[in-house]
Amino acid sequence: MVGAAAMALSGCAPAESGAKSDMLRVAAIGNASFVQNFNPFSPTAVAMSKNAVYESMMVTNLAKGEIVPWLASGYEWSDDGLTLTFTLNDDLTWSDGEELTSEDVAYSFDLAREVLGESTYEYVESVATPDDATVAFAFNRPYTPGLYELGVQLIVPEHIWKDVDDPAKFQNSDPVASGPFTEVANFSAQSFDLLRNPHYWQKDKADYTGIRVIAYGGNDAANIAAINGDIDFGLGFIQDIQKTYVDVDPEHRGYWFPAVGSTIGLTLNTTQAPYDDVNLRKAISMGIDREAVVAKGMNGYTHPSDCTGLSDAYDTWRDDALVSQCDWTTYDVDAANALLDSSGYERGADGMRVTPDDNPVEFSIGVGSASTDWIAVAQVISDNMTELGISAPLKVQDWSQINQALFGGTFQGNIAWSGAGVTPYEYYRSAMSCRTVKPVGEEATQNFQRYCSEEADQLLDQFAAATSDEEQAAVMDQLQAVYSESAPTIPLFPGPEWGAYNSTNFVGWPSEDDPYATLSSGVSSTVVVLANIRPRD
Repeated sequence: MVGAAAMALSGCAPAESGAKSDMLRVAAIGNASFVQNFNPFSPTAVAMSKNAVYESMMVTNLAKGEIVPWLASGYEWSDDGLTLTFTLNDDLTWSDGEELTSEDVAYSFDLAREVLGESTYEYVESVATPDDATVAFAFNRPYTPGLYELGVQLIVPEHIWKDVDDPAKFQNSDPVASGPFTEVANFSAQSFDLLRNPHYWQKDKADYTGIRVIAYGGNDAANIAAINGDIDFGLGFIQDIQKTYVDVDPEHRGYWFPAVGSTIGLTLNTTQAPYDDVNLRKAISMGIDREAVVAKGMNGYTHPSDCTGLSDAYDTWRDDALVSQCDWTTYDVDAANALLDSSGYERGADGMRVTPDDNPVEFSIGVGSASTDWIAVAQVISDNMTELGISAPLKVQDWSQINQALFGGTFQGNIAWSGAGVTPYEYYRSAMSCRTVKPVGEEATQNFQRYCSEEADQLLDQFAAATSDEEQAAVMDQLQAVYSESAPTIPLFPGPEWGAYNSTNFVGWPSEDDPYATLSSGVSSTVVVLANIRPRD
């Protein structure tokens, strides 16, 4: 098994299944092997680089729809909304014992712009550090989402990174950071250990030896390890988790899958005809049996999306009047076929649809081979499309291959995720803002469908500049209407924030009754979980 390859700490034997240990065992799913890269700016950084090693001033907790102070003790907006000031906690330190100050924060934002491009944080005019604990961002326009974007930027030590020649390519194999677990040990292709930061600034938090991160190529391998008791934290999709995992040891095992993650959808490439036709996208959407998608593909862990595309994290923002009137996310094969007929997509002699210029109406559905749940989702959609006379075969490949086409804009269709944040702003920006559209061939980290709506951009600007809840709610209703009218993506279901634990060795896990974070090993609030769990007495 993969877990058996995890190397022991020096002088210690690896923990047997169920044996008491204060090394937290974390599954890294979708990783066939590791390369020792802890660069927080790198898309190929190893698991936990951004959740245990490096930290941000704030973290987001989608379970409660809030932003939580972390390296910063708080923040304050100026009256005109043009200056956002963060106050850092006292006695912050790096893992080498050096002091973490506001200068490190300012440097990290400059470095992010250098590595990620000049458009990163383009609303920031300047950054001031009046003292070691204060960082003031001056904006060139009112932009309230800046709180969430700036707040979650990972902070790196200036005294280390200023001497790095190429920050984008720096492997950073022996990181100096502020997180609870920074000391790399026993690194191998299948597992590595992160031992506790000897200078962690939260002296009473994360008080255990460390975490062991174990590579699993897909859900199935990780699930077997978890069922056998070899994993404490970090599962993804698993069939009938109550029966197959929890009931094996109900005293110590639990799970929590709140539907507050990214919206999972069928993404069609709108730079290619005929997927640029809103009527075709809506007809395809009406031809999808989302109840079957959720039941067969997601084991009933979530529910179908509506025409706003919003996850449960944004229930207070949802325009129920709009939802009650729209129909393009409702399963209706007759209506779907009628819309295809009226839009000029006629059936040929073989019953399959063709475009007005006589090309087949077809698309492949890309999905990563490690994601057994999404493969099942794609199969339901593929089967549904036959009722519309559309061929939609699955394209199952390694995620690295799928993402190359998805990010580069050379795909036809794909099961993909959305942007997500504390408000729906990030969702709609990632779905239809012209400013997030990259030319085909350039890597996109959002808006994979490359859909551009100038009306949406105007509304996004209004939302960002609004300073009252009432103003923001009114603008958000309009954004939902634009999304529903244009169907830039085909939302399927709000993604569960997967979370399962084994409390044989560690207790204090978040839950529906105690949602201090989501029970996920790969999100902003993961560091809160790592800091708050503790070894069982």
